[in-house]
Amino acid sequence: MRESRVCLHLAESSYGAEGANCLSLAAAPDSTLRPRESDDPGRILAANREGLSALLAAIKEIRAGN
Repeated sequence: MRESRVCLHLAESSYGAEGANCLSLAAAPDSTLRPRESDDPGRILAANREGLSALLAAIKEIRAGN
């Protein structure tokens, strides 16, 4: 199976400081969202809007201690 390559335009998080951990996000042509964490830039996830929203809500809940 041949892998197709797509150029993604990643938007950087406005909350990350220079050299700090931050999240980049791109919208792919297949309508998925592609988050990437700065500590591992070679690993890009693929999620639909609902899946990414649920992941972020779970992370916020864990960080809030609920």
